[in-house]
Amino acid sequence: MTITPPALSVFETLESEVRSYCRNWPAVFDRAQGSYLHDEDGHTYLDFFVGAASLNYGHNNPVLKRALIDYIERDGITQGMDMATTAKRAFLESFENVILRPRDLPYKVMFPGPTGANAIESALKLARKVKGRESIVSFTNGFHGMSLGALAVTGNAFKRAGSGVPLAHATSMPFDNYFDGQVPDFLMFERMLEDQGSGLDKPAAVIVETVQGEGGINVARAEWLRALQDLCHRHDMLLIVDDIQMGCGRTGGFFSFEEAGITPDIVLLSKSISGYGLPMALCLFKPELDIWQPGEHNGTFRGNNPAFVTATAALNTYWADGQMEKQTLARGEQIERAMLAIVDELDGAGVSFRGRGLVWGMEFEDKARATAICHRAFELGLLLETSGPESEVVKLLPALTVTPEELDEGLRILARSVRETA
Repeated sequence: MTITPPALSVFETLESEVRSYCRNWPAVFDRAQGSYLHDEDGHTYLDFFVGAASLNYGHNNPVLKRALIDYIERDGITQGMDMATTAKRAFLESFENVILRPRDLPYKVMFPGPTGANAIESALKLARKVKGRESIVSFTNGFHGMSLGALAVTGNAFKRAGSGVPLAHATSMPFDNYFDGQVPDFLMFERMLEDQGSGLDKPAAVIVETVQGEGGINVARAEWLRALQDLCHRHDMLLIVDDIQMGCGRTGGFFSFEEAGITPDIVLLSKSISGYGLPMALCLFKPELDIWQPGEHNGTFRGNNPAFVTATAALNTYWADGQMEKQTLARGEQIERAMLAIVDELDGAGVSFRGRGLVWGMEFEDKARATAICHRAFELGLLLETSGPESEVVKLLPALTVTPEELDEGLRILARSVRETA
């Protein structure tokens, strides 16, 4: 497919220089359905990005769209602040019955605002309020958002530099396998907690992603996560799992920590919790942590009722029978086989891959090559993005509803892009 970049005059002259994705994908998109996007010039693109995993059920999912249209057409509540509404009640009942109760999870549900960063900020605030301490421990290459509190627990130097002020009250520790297995897990962390001369203020909480998405698809081992939970319990720290990108089924189970058999104190969801790309976020926490005063944390758009409607439809359609997890794991095996073939074709030279479920990354020692591969893939009709601190990883995030045929199509384009950028 030959694509002529359009004249993006109004975007270039009026929109801020901060825009990013449109620079990598120079097209004006017009329509989308399932795993495909269409631009205004008639080109079609297979989407292995799906709104940074905010569209786990694909674009304009027909079941969710029907529920949303019906709700709007009957003049259902759109803006509800935190008032009780029928849409919120239906969501809470479905979330409890379909997700929490079958997993024996005790969480209270808080609607902190419409974005993942809102959820992060509420969790950090609550942890500090509960423990009466300021310090939070995060991990190398972690990413938790672009507001100041979220940036303080984010590792990426480029993103941190945009804050304009010191990012305080947070300390970074090595993520799983940061030292390539040469150092025992949590050796530095535990020693600093026990050493009164370490300079580490006792943390209120630890925040972690089970799979670091923006950090380069770094997958934490189940035993590492269990050891982290044990460390938190022994040292009276709360464990916060940021499941904003990896939750809602991305790794297989609805929550990414299910495989490890842990129960975090606080869990954060956003992105695909609405199922339709509508802004929505949740902060889940154990009941004993619910010490908020009314209105102590709020936000105008924490009651996005159309998002409650599509979220309820997604839960009842995809999570009531247990089939989604099995399908995601099977699709993940399909990706793993294709990536292994690509690595074999290159004789393993300068390339490796890793992932879980339907999130995978292919890392290149020649760091610029990942960007070149994503550019070539776009020319061939596939949307991919890079991740990692130096954009050295090609990141795959197809919809959970992707078909085997669509997956094969995208993986063939990926293999060709790798070949043609050698």
